[in-house]
Amino acid sequence: MARQRTYTDEHARAGVNAPLPEIECWENQYPGYEIEIELPEFTSVCPRTGLPDHGSITVRYIPGKLCLELKSFKMYMLAYRNLGIFQENAVNRFLRDIVAACKPVSVTVTGEFTPRGGVYTKITASWSRKRGRA
Repeated sequence: MARQRTYTDEHARAGVNAPLPEIECWENQYPGYEIEIELPEFTSVCPRTGLPDHGSITVRYIPGKLCLELKSFKMYMLAYRNLGIFQENAVNRFLRDIVAACKPVSVTVTGEFTPRGGVYTKITASWSRKRGRA
């Protein structure tokens, strides 16, 4: 007997291309160093159940010509609060949008999500100029 799927293709794509605030940048003055940004109060919504997802997003990047402007980055993060998006997609969306905004030398985004139903999730996505997407 075939099992009916409860997650649809629409759930899988939810939030991936939703409009979000622009991440602003400023001109980097120094080469060859790493910046780590911790966002300990990340919240989004599961597109299937409507339940909130809570977690911490950590961004580690080596800036190129531009650095992320933190207030705009905070506003970007807060826009996820009511956005239906899977945790995996949220982490990869952060990565995509950071690369587009500041074109870093390299960046790694890690999402650690609060356990729900006894399941803990940690998602890591990376990109670098040399190798592209990891």
